Amino acid sequence: MKKLKSMAMAALLLPLVACGGGNQQAQTAAESAPDSVENQVIENIMTRRSIRQYKPQPVNRDTMQIILNCGINAPNGQNKQSWAIRVVDNPEYINGLTEIYKKKNPKIAEDPSFKNMFRNAPTVVFIANDKSYDFSQVDCGLLGENMVLSAWSMGIGSCCLGSPIRFMQTEPEAADYLKRLNIPEGYQLLYCIAFGYPDEAPAAKPRDMEKIMFVD
Repeated sequence: MKKLKSMAMAALLLPLVACGGGNQQAQTAAESAPDSVENQVIENIMTRRSIRQYKPQPVNRDTMQIILNCGINAPNGQNKQSWAIRVVDNPEYINGLTEIYKKKNPKIAEDPSFKNMFRNAPTVVFIANDKSYDFSQVDCGLLGENMVLSAWSMGIGSCCLGSPIRFMQTEPEAADYLKRLNIPEGYQLLYCIAFGYPDEAPAAKPRDMEKIMFVD
């Protein structure tokens, strides 16, 4: 994590280079970058973990804007940008929705470490996809990957979550919170991503390399 934090200054250049700052700027940066940059990118990908416990310190909006800019510069089909993004860092929203969740799931509140239904994260990004475009879910997945990787490069953890979305879409008492997201007509809430400063350091889980095959 210490090394990741040392990369924060470089990450601040993301809006100009990696997040759509223009081809000329990106080319200049690539030409002048040291050979180690490639390894830093790979290291960032390989060390990133899903974080499920967060410190209460919020992620400031300037930092979140960098993360969001990286998200919307993800590859997407026909440049349709078939996503709608809502950022919630309001404790009243997160805690209010969590209280409804606790009433329906009382055992969860018995865990002394439980603070909110978003893995205790102080910031949540909700992502909706355009139902009229059959590739929109893939686009939204690429959007999320850009965000979690750029966040990790600045020492910010994340976790992609589906259960809060299912709860919001099926629990009548949560309907007002879903409405407050103001999701555009024709879009559906797909998943959310918790963001915050990690309060744990989980080990990597094994990956099945046998699922990869080169085809001659």
